[in-house]
Amino acid sequence: MQPHQLNSLIEPQFNAVNDYILSHLGSQVPLVEKIGHYIVDSGGKRLRPLLVLLAANAAGYNGQHHIPLAAVIEFIHTATLLHDDVVDSSDLRRGNATANAKWGNAPSVLVGDFLYSRAFQIMVEIGQMEIMNVISNATNVIAEGEVLQLINCKNPDTTEAQYMQVILGKTAMLFEAATECGALLQSDISPEGREALRLYGRHLGIAFQLIDDVMDYQSNAAEMGKNVGDDLAEGKPTLPLIQAMKCADEEGRKLIRKAIRKGGLEDLDPIMAIVQATGAIEYTKDKAQQEADNAIAALSALPESSFKDTLTQLAHMAVKRNK
Repeated sequence: MQPHQLNSLIEPQFNAVNDYILSHLGSQVPLVEKIGHYIVDSGGKRLRPLLVLLAANAAGYNGQHHIPLAAVIEFIHTATLLHDDVVDSSDLRRGNATANAKWGNAPSVLVGDFLYSRAFQIMVEIGQMEIMNVISNATNVIAEGEVLQLINCKNPDTTEAQYMQVILGKTAMLFEAATECGALLQSDISPEGREALRLYGRHLGIAFQLIDDVMDYQSNAAEMGKNVGDDLAEGKPTLPLIQAMKCADEEGRKLIRKAIRKGGLEDLDPIMAIVQATGAIEYTKDKAQQEADNAIAALSALPESSFKDTLTQLAHMAVKRNK
């Protein structure tokens, strides 16, 4: 079951978001439109725009601005994907060739810029300054998170705290912005309700990324939509590797440190065995479960509704994606 199918009341709104996204990809430059449609149509679950819809409904919003706002969040997310794939030299995304693999780096970066600017055009049309404030701050933090990840790349001395700072910026911040802005659409939302939805998005985003980290060492390309071991190939010290280095013997630590510094997949099999043997996978899963539990706990400030129930279900789904 796809996430948007968890709540029948959301499905029509979700379909309206898809229609809105497709109708706002137009450009006078055909290549912009072609790449935009390619990446938007490439099979993503639209989880972040779904969070906008659920948060707005859970807050009691009855208007229509949640549809364009959800599109804004998806455009920003898609822009980050285009840029990430160039930075990481990725050739597979959601099971398909990346845009940079098909058209090259320069067009991918520039179409990412187009999607960012289109998102801000739509925000102006929505016309709520506090929402613009949250999203503009979020895009700034996301960019910082990406730079921080680049700094940590091929650095085997990256700590767990440093890595958590990276994923808070590069992944969780957009989740947080999605749910907080959904709440802000409701003009009389209480400070407690706004904070509940903001924290829900933050904790859910962290949980989601931690399970992504796990899947890089446990899944296959069909399940992940990217190549197994991509993080290791790029020299990214994700939490399973950081924890494995803490618990491995001296020989194992040296092998992981060398692999992070060097990048590539030469030692993928022995490193996957070390990650499994040291309990680093279970450690990371436990961290993800804690974050999912924190997300669910944050919702206690909201009134009961089917939308609140769906947000709870999403938190459970986030940590069960590879089971």
